[in-house]
This record gives sequence, C-alpha cells and structure tokens, in this order.
Amino acid sequence: MPCHVLVADDEPHIGRIVKTKLEQGPFQVTLVFDGVEALAALEAHPDIRLVLLDLMMPQLTGIEVLQRMRADPRWSSLPCVILTAAGQDQRYDEAMRLGASDFITKPFSPKRLFARVMELTGMDDGAETGSHSA
Repeated sequence: MPCHVLVADDEPHIGRIVKTKLEQGPFQVTLVFDGVEALAALEAHPDIRLVLLDLMMPQLTGIEVLQRMRADPRWSSLPCVILTAAGQDQRYDEAMRLGASDFITKPFSPKRLFARVMELTGMDDGAETGSHSA
C-alpha cells in the first residue's frame, strides 16, 4: 500500500515535479495549490502520512496551515516539510518553532527531497543510508 503524501504548492510546475518524483517510489500524492485546499485535503484523507508545504500560498500561507495542523490533535505530530524560495530564511525559525520537520529551500534537488520524505515517513528501509550526497 502506498504511503500518502500531501503536496501544497501554488506553483503547478513545482507541484508536478514533486508529485512525479515521489510517485516513482512508494508514494501516493495528493496535490493542492493553496492553504485552504491543504486543510480540506487533510480532512478528506486521514491516511496522509506527510505534508510538503510551500510557504507563500494564496488564502493561507504554509505557516498558517502548519499552525492549524499543530493545533489539531489529528495532525499535531504529522511530519511537515516546509518548501520555500531562497531569501525567506527568516521564516525558518518560525516554522521550526511551530514544529516543522524540515525546511527545504527552492530550487531543491528532487532526489534529496525524495530521500528526506522516505526518511520522515519511515519508508527508508536503510537501503539509502550512506548515499546522502548534498
């Protein structure tokens, strides 16, 4: 059974790259384009095991979505990786304080992102260990 991942990014091409890369592995991806859709997807899919959240999205930002996730017992411990454009590093402290699992700056390596998602979902069976190249 594939591991369900939610990807929330308002840039469709980024979302497609991430979805395509993750679906090459043991993942099923739900792709949404704003924070309101991200929360609706979490409601609709209780089997989601990890969230990839863009910071700058319409309606609700990634930080606002993360705040709401952490305030809800259903999602308070759900791994959440923040994706952000370069230059938004000041949001790093805020995201980590709110309980983000990781903070990845765009442009990012899809291969590294895939390895991190494998790790955070527990799908990394150790086969990848030692091959973490930056």
